[in-house]
Amino acid sequence: MEKIRIQDDLYMYVNQAKLEELVIPDDRPSTGGFATLNDEVEQLMMGEFNNMVKNKAYPNDYLKRACALYKAAKNVAKKDKDGIAPALKRLAMIQNLDSMTAFNRRLKNLVMEGMPLPFDISVSPDMMDAENNCVYIQGPSVVLPDASYYKPEMAEQKQALIGLWANMAQMILAKTDLSAEDQAKYLQDTLAFDDMLGGLVKTSEEWSEYVKAYNPMRTSRVSGLVKPVRFRALLKALFGTAPDKVVCMEPRYFKAFKEVFNQENFEMYKHWAYVNGLLGACPYLSEELRDLSGMFMRAITGVPAGTPVEKFAYNLASGMYSEPVGLYYGEKYFGEEAKKDITEIVYQIIDTYKDRIKNNEILEESTKEKAILKLSKIGVKMGYPDKVDEMYDLLVFGERRSLLDIVTSLKKIRFQYQLDSLAKSVNKEEWAMPGHMVNACYNPSVNDITFPAAILQAPFYSINQTRSENLGGIGAVIGHEISHAFDSNGAKCDENGNINNWWTKADTKRFNKKVNQMVKQFDGIELPWGKVNGKFIVSENMADNGGMAVTLEIMSKTEGASYEEYFMNWARVWCIKAKPEYLQLLLTVDVHGPACLRANMPPRNFQEWYDTFKVKKSDKMYIAPTKRVVIW
Repeated sequence: MEKIRIQDDLYMYVNQAKLEELVIPDDRPSTGGFATLNDEVEQLMMGEFNNMVKNKAYPNDYLKRACALYKAAKNVAKKDKDGIAPALKRLAMIQNLDSMTAFNRRLKNLVMEGMPLPFDISVSPDMMDAENNCVYIQGPSVVLPDASYYKPEMAEQKQALIGLWANMAQMILAKTDLSAEDQAKYLQDTLAFDDMLGGLVKTSEEWSEYVKAYNPMRTSRVSGLVKPVRFRALLKALFGTAPDKVVCMEPRYFKAFKEVFNQENFEMYKHWAYVNGLLGACPYLSEELRDLSGMFMRAITGVPAGTPVEKFAYNLASGMYSEPVGLYYGEKYFGEEAKKDITEIVYQIIDTYKDRIKNNEILEESTKEKAILKLSKIGVKMGYPDKVDEMYDLLVFGERRSLLDIVTSLKKIRFQYQLDSLAKSVNKEEWAMPGHMVNACYNPSVNDITFPAAILQAPFYSINQTRSENLGGIGAVIGHEISHAFDSNGAKCDENGNINNWWTKADTKRFNKKVNQMVKQFDGIELPWGKVNGKFIVSENMADNGGMAVTLEIMSKTEGASYEEYFMNWARVWCIKAKPEYLQLLLTVDVHGPACLRANMPPRNFQEWYDTFKVKKSDKMYIAPTKRVVIW
């Protein structure tokens, strides 16, 4: 094993031995860090589900229903007997659309059944009025992982990926009752319709600037854009009345909507909807079809094997009943002592952040006051919620139907609940993530942070780790999520979650200069699997930078603090071993930077790194003081 100096590569110095040991599971694209914790939680909870089913002992009715879904998803004999028939029955509603008139007449049913449509409709908090919900509309997904693959300069990569996807679709279409001639025509039309979408819908980079997705329009204007869809009639059918306003998240797409969806292209749309509807149904059909439907994603992520049926069943059940499952996990595996300790760390970070804002060179005094107000109002959700949302009382199903019918009925209930929220105030008590998820987030529309119990374990956090290790792990991640309140997106929202320009022009100018410096620090870095897009990942890099800045300040005031432990645990949490294909894909679709850069780049911006490890100009982990970036 080559000896690596910490001054040259913190990430490899800390993780080299671990990376040598790690073995990527056949059904996963990566392991280590978040992925390892996720696998451990998954195995633990599968054991819990199996014990509940075996003993017929359920803590509550929610878990009883989750286990019933788990059993149905594991019932290979029943799924294989049902075969493709449940999907063909559903797809008949698309096959029977003989005109645009028929499409509009049955549109509400198509929406409620989750059939592929030329637009998606949803209800979420109004980004300009975060106390209330509003209707959002956006374009459909493309068959490739991201719309950027449809750009002319990506033609070669696109063609290769389309070939893989088409091969999978062809094998699945061969299982239907369509003639060979129709199969070829359906596939041809699907790819043609998808190609039109690819040039119009947003790329991941565009979606990363989420404030730009807020384009409120009068309903009458949206209705005009989406003709021949009878949009106002659809809204009345879904909500009882048509709201005055709809937020158009993809103006470019909807300005060209009539070129995509019209009577001339109607048959092409039908074939696209059929093929995508079929592929979307396959995970809930026979094991053969479930396996076939995963071929494309396995190929582009380098995964050799499909997900075992038990894992698939658990992920389906724990996803559908996420909050009850997360509450069970949190109560059983996350103690009150740890919850108290981690909450104390959170408020210490928030208080330190306030002090840093007071001394910040970017903001003027009036803006600093508003930033501190935003920090004072930030909601803190640690571990798991106190109770289950009322929606889960509605998620009831009959067990004797096909798995596809069960899942469709549950999705329909969830969607109806979302639609009903239009008439209600935003539920700010709702958790963005369940307790058994290994992740964390900041919600700009509510101005809160969520840290599920599952991430609150080593190496991120442990009651048995030193405070320095915990600050370098979960502390910096907490600081990261808080920093999202002031990143290139979050900075545009106020303390109540509303889009609101609370900055002066001078503030904005100084801030944008820092943002551009952060973009440049990462942009164009060549890795073995591709080149980094600094603009795409800038918000997450700003958050990493802010999380490190605030926790290093706490370290400076912590008795007996060890910067060695801090930096080494920071690098430890980003340890990942992944397939090259998967790493390449992440560069295109993931707003987070590559893990090795997340470990190595932020420390270089802080003097504590240089002092702790005596880093010199000749070392690879050195950045000249003039190129170091500290924003918050």
